[in-house]
Amino acid sequence: MKHKLGYVYLFIAVAAIVSCNDQSSKQTGKEAETKKPGIKEMNISYGGDDITMDGFVAYDTSVDTKRPAILVIHEWWGLNDYPKMRARELAKLGYIAMAMDMYGNGLTTDSPSTAGKLATPFYTNPEKAKARIDAALVALKSYMQTDTSKIAAIGYCFGGGMVLNAARLGEPFKGVVSFHGSLLGTPANKDLLKAKILVCHGADDPFVKKEEVDQFKKQMDSIQADYTFKAYPGAVHAFTNPKATEVGKQFNIPIAYNAAADSASWRDMQEFFNRIFK
Repeated sequence: MKHKLGYVYLFIAVAAIVSCNDQSSKQTGKEAETKKPGIKEMNISYGGDDITMDGFVAYDTSVDTKRPAILVIHEWWGLNDYPKMRARELAKLGYIAMAMDMYGNGLTTDSPSTAGKLATPFYTNPEKAKARIDAALVALKSYMQTDTSKIAAIGYCFGGGMVLNAARLGEPFKGVVSFHGSLLGTPANKDLLKAKILVCHGADDPFVKKEEVDQFKKQMDSIQADYTFKAYPGAVHAFTNPKATEVGKQFNIPIAYNAAADSASWRDMQEFFNRIFK
């Protein structure tokens, strides 16, 4: 057990430095500037789990009908500009998207040691993360634009591990997508796992070992889970983050942005959503 926990802490420490490097400060105000005609963006506050949390919601106002909803879970830096950008891009695809606040009170950090302290409780106690996700889902479902029967979640690094844990704990998602996240955590249970799964993984990621990949697949196969595992050739850890190459050089670690893998994984996500939201 000590060996496994040590691996988790090493993974999240490296992942934070590597891929979650957009350290922009928290936005203020109730509504952000509209970036594209028709796309409305809002900074919101919502309650749950005995804490106040911030969120970022984006949707296309030119569409009158309800649409599928996507919850976006941030890296261990907290709710900074990167998950907000992803929510904005999802809104452009026709979804209502909400980037949630796992830590509460809009807390963000640019310190790896602080980020590790913030993230670790959610790795060691997945039910704590589930409670925060439940609160975010209540907020997301409150929008008239949300089709409450069609909700999915995506996550990056820390968030990728969180969406997989949430799915294995029985969260009522149609599907979840993990981008270069950790794969192991909560046990695979066929009586709980209802969501379809897409894992977007860098084939040359040195921080998620082949043994972890094999164990994840074995667990999913053992319960006949509906999952797709995509490994992108030449992609290392943090392949979706445009700043990864710069950070890799700065900290002398083997990570890099991979534009081809970033585009391919985003396209695979869209195809996955088209399938699960039929």
